[in-house]
Amino acid sequence: MPADSAPLPRLDSAEWLKRQPTRAVFRALQAGGYPARAVGGVVRNALLGEPVADVDIATPARPEEVLRLAAAAGLKAIPTGLQHGTVTVVADHTPFEVTTLREDVETFGRHARVAFTDDWAADARRRDFTINALYCDADGNVYDPLGGYTDVLARRVRFIGNAEERIREDYLRILRFFRMTAVYAAGPPDAAGLAAAVRERAGLTKLSGERLHQELMRLLAAPRAPELTGTMRDYGLLTAVLPVAPRPAIMRRLAEIEQELGRPPDPVLRLAALAVEVIEDALRLRDRLRLSTAELETLARAAAAPQEGLNPGSGEREAKVRVYRYGAKIMREQLLLNWARSGASPADPAATALYALPARWQAPEFPLGGADIVAAGVPPGPRIGEILRALEDRWVADGFSEDRKRLDADLVRLLERE
Repeated sequence: MPADSAPLPRLDSAEWLKRQPTRAVFRALQAGGYPARAVGGVVRNALLGEPVADVDIATPARPEEVLRLAAAAGLKAIPTGLQHGTVTVVADHTPFEVTTLREDVETFGRHARVAFTDDWAADARRRDFTINALYCDADGNVYDPLGGYTDVLARRVRFIGNAEERIREDYLRILRFFRMTAVYAAGPPDAAGLAAAVRERAGLTKLSGERLHQELMRLLAAPRAPELTGTMRDYGLLTAVLPVAPRPAIMRRLAEIEQELGRPPDPVLRLAALAVEVIEDALRLRDRLRLSTAELETLARAAAAPQEGLNPGSGEREAKVRVYRYGAKIMREQLLLNWARSGASPADPAATALYALPARWQAPEFPLGGADIVAAGVPPGPRIGEILRALEDRWVADGFSEDRKRLDADLVRLLERE
């Protein structure tokens, strides 16, 4: 532990460390005489009191030894990345990525020539941020080769070593820097990291759409996403990612509305608020970020929201029509976007009431069908669909009347005029 680091806590009471599958993987490696330590996000989150998802494990054992020891312990082992030293060990249906300690011998862009090592500090130095270079053994002892725990306490995201060099190894680390800051940091971005990101921003244009898409969506869902995307825009970084002019202020208002409603962040809707004004914006984003069909549809609806959706001044009658025509999900999406674009308060009572409508009103089913039209004397054919649509439009305009006699009378009058 570096001399200026804070005293390290223990994680021996951590629930994830006491789980039987975690213990089984540690025991399998220790049976061969190899030390093993959880590493990265699991340790960082445990120290921060944040939820823990996947548990990654580092060990000096070579991949072939990991495969052998896992099999000897009755665990399933999958050689998912042997060239990188990674084996996926499955214990009680829970996967663990077990990776051999590595050090960079030569780096060239995203690719590097690595060598396996027994040196824990060398393994730590090849990682991205200090808060991701923390280790924890099976007894809950925490190891901090690079002073990452001090940054954990300070809620600071800092590159390991020279920030520009780390970015050149993988330009996606620029987005990761902002995403990690948006999730884990308490203050502004680390000055050295921000300066390096600005100097190396041209590298963002070299990244594949698939990689940008994955990291950008994680950033947009982060607690401080509006603030950090605003910083990226101010420093000329966001335009290297998005093929359209970004509007962080609208996304910020959407995030405030989500928070007021107790609604979890929706990264696709936030992307729509940030970057979609017309349908061409949605199409450019699809091509740049390799969006899914469902994501493109959401962005296309965002472009149509000003014409088709509700706004905070709409009435309940309009809201019911939108719920009936499009469903509650789409009605709410378009309302949220128009609400954010309008500048109305996140606590606007009229907009809040419209958003809550689907919780207290269920759209009825149109009571007529093709058989009713045939029974009225219309022969089977395309005309039946036309009549049904005309009657449905009248019924919707009439406020979804429950008076079946009134609807039958509308049918009679319609047929009499033919």
